[in-house]
Amino acid sequence: MKTISAPHSAPQLHAIDDDECRLFREAAELAGRKWTAAILLALARGAERFSEIHTSIDGISDRLLAARLRELEAQGLVTRTVVPSTPVQIRYGLTQSGGELITILQPLVRWAKRSGSRDEADA
Repeated sequence: MKTISAPHSAPQLHAIDDDECRLFREAAELAGRKWTAAILLALARGAERFSEIHTSIDGISDRLLAARLRELEAQGLVTRTVVPSTPVQIRYGLTQSGGELITILQPLVRWAKRSGSRDEADA
């Protein structure tokens, strides 16, 4: 079984085998898809209705938001609840897994801030 280790300059946290590498890649690609983080963040901040999510994300089209919400629901990150009222209401929310992903992304935000600071210092 082939393993991948961090470069010598990086801390040796642990080796990643082929299966873990595939899972890492899939998770990173899911989290990194355009609009995914913005949608999850909008839900984490309390948006529940399609229009609320749409309003909180600058530049996303209705069609793309609907498609991304379906994908995130299929991945188990977002719930979709139909409220039988007149008119029918659709409410979205984060699943436990979606909330965990938001939490996991927080260190990435801190890293981006530090990396941005270095870029500004180099300029």
